[in-house]
Amino acid sequence: MTVQLSNLEHLPGYQITERLDVVYGSTVRSKHVGKDLFAGLKNIVGGELTAYTELLEESRQEAIDRMVVKAEALGADAIVGLRFSTSSIAQGASELFVYGTAVKAIRGQSSSQAHPHSDPYIAPQQQTAQTASDDDLPRFNPFG
Repeated sequence: MTVQLSNLEHLPGYQITERLDVVYGSTVRSKHVGKDLFAGLKNIVGGELTAYTELLEESRQEAIDRMVVKAEALGADAIVGLRFSTSSIAQGASELFVYGTAVKAIRGQSSSQAHPHSDPYIAPQQQTAQTASDDDLPRFNPFG
């Protein structure tokens, strides 16, 4: 099985059986002088800076690939809670950083499907203290 990726704290259709460790990947990239000059001209007339779009896409994929290698070394089936971060390292150079939690998971009903407001890292018998008022709380959906 390839390492599954999820920006959720659970993996839909799977049950998390073990939390392994936090895994991450990063890459530091600088701008190409020629592309930077073209981007400056494009900035005057407006429109997408495709050279930068391509650079960011390559950076994201490289960072993800590095993170997945670390997760595979731990024997992980999935990475949950996937997040991206960027920072400026030096003038003209930026870091793209991706991180998440490597987990072991088995296909089947996930604990979050069995208990919609449960924590997939806590055994179900420990979650019985949740109150019925949890069902009345509005939930944030990042996809609309």
